[in-house]
Amino acid sequence: MDLELSGKKALITGGSRGIGKAIALELAKEGVDIAIAARDLDALDDAARDIAPAMGSSHVSAQAFGPGRRARRYDLSAVGRRLIAVRADTTDDDDVQALINIAADELGGIDILVNNAAAPGGLVGGGLAHANTDDLLADINTKVVGYLRCAKAAAPHMQRAGWGRIIIIGGLAARNSGTYSGLRNLSLVHMTKTMSSELGQFGITVNTVHPGTTITERSTPMYERQAQRQGVTREEVEAQVASGIAVGRIIDASEVAYVVAFIASPKAGSITGEAIAAGGGVGVAVHQ
Repeated sequence: MDLELSGKKALITGGSRGIGKAIALELAKEGVDIAIAARDLDALDDAARDIAPAMGSSHVSAQAFGPGRRARRYDLSAVGRRLIAVRADTTDDDDVQALINIAADELGGIDILVNNAAAPGGLVGGGLAHANTDDLLADINTKVVGYLRCAKAAAPHMQRAGWGRIIIIGGLAARNSGTYSGLRNLSLVHMTKTMSSELGQFGITVNTVHPGTTITERSTPMYERQAQRQGVTREEVEAQVASGIAVGRIIDASEVAYVVAFIASPKAGSITGEAIAAGGGVGVAVHQ
């Protein structure tokens, strides 16, 4: 299926690693020009150099630019593509506005915003007695208010163009009890519906994609440490994790990226205000 994404322009926050990087890579394969953002510019540079081959260029030179040399531009002019990386803190209003301005100027607009910058799993994982309210506020500021900041700054570009996609990466903790950080993911569902109702008239869709446990570059070291603590193999740990997943395996980040690529495409214009699970069937609850 041709997703009709060639020539679109996407900004992916939290794009230096994990699900964000996988999304950037998949969109790049579909012909999308890419801006990735995160707090660590060196990690962004590594990610950009991994993304460049998907855009048709394995050897690229980088040029630093922007206030404080916060951004890097990768020379893909030989293949007619654009790729940039921008250091940004989505908890800061000024940083977010600078990020959106840089991305829109460099790419020639923003058609697709993927909000993904957040701490995986959240900062509050313990029980009520040990739940740190400052950590919870930091979670909300990053994943809820930070997503709102980015959408608020990017939406005018989409409104002027009469087309856009805002995709929010949530998490299946929204549908399961267990951690207090999970409430941030549920908040995103409400924000998605509210935003979709407001922006639909401009040809902009807004959707949440909920990953579950997902294989990323963090997974192997994490499971190896867990295996050492338990005195078992990494494969046994992964099997334990997969036992609660309907498909019987842990979903790879690339599989989440496939879902996002479709939702980002013109083919998905009928889908908005929705929360879509991409966790392989975690949990047993029924959702309308």
